[in-house]
This record gives sequence, C-alpha cells and structure tokens, in this order.
Amino acid sequence: MIVEVCANSLQSALNAERAGAHRIELCAELGLGGITPSYGLLQKVRDAVAIPVHVLIRPRSGDFTYTEAEYEVMCRDIANCARMGFDGIVTGVLQDDLTPDLPRTLGLLALRGRMHFTFHRAFDWVPEPLEAFSMLEQSGVDTLLSSGQAPTAADGIPLLLRLLEVSSHCTVMPGAGINAGNASLFKEHGFRAIHLSGAGLESRLKSAPPLSMITPAYITDNQIAVSREDAIRKVVESVK
Repeated sequence: MIVEVCANSLQSALNAERAGAHRIELCAELGLGGITPSYGLLQKVRDAVAIPVHVLIRPRSGDFTYTEAEYEVMCRDIANCARMGFDGIVTGVLQDDLTPDLPRTLGLLALRGRMHFTFHRAFDWVPEPLEAFSMLEQSGVDTLLSSGQAPTAADGIPLLLRLLEVSSHCTVMPGAGINAGNASLFKEHGFRAIHLSGAGLESRLKSAPPLSMITPAYITDNQIAVSREDAIRKVVESVK
C-alpha cells in the first residue's frame, strides 16, 4: 500500500521520507486545505527528497471554481512542475454548480506530460459522485483523493468502497483523518493508497506573539477575499 504524506514544508517532506512514506504531496498552508507551494520550496524539496513528489496545483484557498486568470496560473504552475521534473500534480476544478469542470480538467491533463494526475478532494463537493468519478476516470485521471464525502475517510468508507468497486484503472485514495489507529482498515478493504499529513503543531517562539496576524473572516470555503477597486480608490483619493 502506498502511504502518501501531505507535506507543507521542506522539514515535513524530509520527516515523511525518513519515516518511510512512499510519496509526498507538496503544498503550502495546510490549515486552508492546501495551496500551491512557492518556487523556492519546490526547488528545495526537488533537491533534497528522493521519493516521488506530487505538487498541489491550487492558486488560492476557498472554492474550486476559478476565473480565467486563475486557471492560467494553474496551467503555468503545471508547466513549471513538468520542467522541474516532478512526478505528479494534484488538482481539481469544479463548475459553479459543483460538478467537475470537464473542459478545464482536460486542459490540465493535456499539460501534465508524463506526470501522474490526482484529482483532489474538490470531488467531495460533487452532487453525483459516481457519475463524476466515471467522468474523471474516462478523462484520464490516475488517482482520486477523497474522504468519501464525509468529514473523515473512516466515516466515508461506504462511498469509497463503491468507488473502488466501479473503478477500472483510477486509484481510489482515501484521505482525511487517517492515522495509525485506522490506517490498516483501509488496507483490509483493498485500497492501494492512503493519504495523510501526520502533522502536529510546534511552537518556535519563546512567548506568545502580542497580536494575531490571522483574519478569520477571510478563511471560508464559499467566499473569496478579493481586493476591491472601489475601496482602494477611495483610500487613494483620500490621501491625494
């Protein structure tokens, strides 16, 4: 069974490799569901890690329905990963009704070259999962990462098993809430890969910071923080 670790830093990637993980999904900002890592992090991990690395392609947090400009960013990130020699990419695009955006998915697949293609947990929002899975598999997706549309993969086993049953070649990879206490359950059910972060919080400061730099109002699944032209214009005009 493949154990894939979602690593958010060079240290996380190195720890995963030393622990015996078979593959890494490299991302940034775990707390936001992951976004595309920086170029510097990509370089460091490419140089330091020997096991296969798949790169998350997600230009921002929030939903998985992207503007044309955001989609172009994703295309350029995939092209960059191909040039750098990464083993795979992890991505997902939905339409505003939460069905898979097939034209854009096909566009991303066309750019992946020899890289492995995983459709990520955007799948857990789709309204008709079996129909969506069939569509993605026929499109050429290699792996589906899913919690079975449940808070944890253990809770989502009924759907995950149904997906495994109908799959002809796409690997169904359970992810969300997997740990040493339940990992063997997925092997017993016949899954060939599992996904986890294995992350824990570490403190590197001698004392608590004097104020928070986190803005909870901007951390949401169904809204996106965008700098507003009218708000900025008013500020500019006020200081002229």
